Amino acid sequence: MSKLNYNHLRYFRAVAREGNLTRAAEQLNLSQSALSVQIRKLEEQLGQELFERRGRQLHLTEAGRVTLDYADTIFTAGEELIGTLNTTGGNRKALRIGALATLSRNFQIGFLEPILDRPDVEIILRSGGPVELHQALASLSLDVILTNQPPANDAITPFVTHRLAEQRVSLIGLPDQVQPINDLPALLATRPLILPTRETSLRVGFDALADRLDIRPQIAAEVDDMAMMRLLTREGIGLAVMPPIVVKDELESGYLVEAVRLTDIAETFYAITIERKFPNPLVKELLAASA
Repeated sequence: MSKLNYNHLRYFRAVAREGNLTRAAEQLNLSQSALSVQIRKLEEQLGQELFERRGRQLHLTEAGRVTLDYADTIFTAGEELIGTLNTTGGNRKALRIGALATLSRNFQIGFLEPILDRPDVEIILRSGGPVELHQALASLSLDVILTNQPPANDAITPFVTHRLAEQRVSLIGLPDQVQPINDLPALLATRPLILPTRETSLRVGFDALADRLDIRPQIAAEVDDMAMMRLLTREGIGLAVMPPIVVKDELESGYLVEAVRLTDIAETFYAITIERKFPNPLVKELLAASA
């Protein structure tokens, strides 16, 4: 294979960032036709199509996303070299992770723990809703999604769902809210509760439990964010229905207590990837560590 033409790579990077050939050509002071020729030469040398056209926009193919990662690394390194000779050096690997905005932060940290202290790894963490994250994964802007809501698989977007863990769920609160009662029906009937919102699997499980016990709970708050549920529980707003991992530090210190384990309810955590020709090896490493 002939040596890589870095001018072609620079032109490609500009088009990839703009998503539009005309704007990139203006930025580079080239004609649109000349820029198109340069991109085509790079594709021929790499033996891969780097863009696909959707309307007036250019979207990166998987090979295009991989090429952009390398281009960013190459040109960023050059910029750092010009800016300073005091570089930390080394080939840093980037891992782009999307996490459901409502997901337990402690769970996220636990998943990432095997690579948190590695100087050769840069973690790019993005939070959002399921639709936004799935679109980013499908467009290869993310390497993996952490969630408690597995997506529906289809032939158009072949998501791969990896079951990471199933966390037990408990009734948790301040010690004086729990004592002296340690009976589940009595706690549910007499204490204000902080519950997940109705569309979650945890809430479905809890509502079924309350129905079986013939109890109409006193709901203090309905929360779709585990971080907010943690704060409300710490403030004594009520007893919370949630996995103990969400308040791991508070339980260990004794600030909060686990009143009753809800044996019929559990929260399952997943990692979502997509079938790729060039998967990020760090994802495989983390999935193996979680197995």
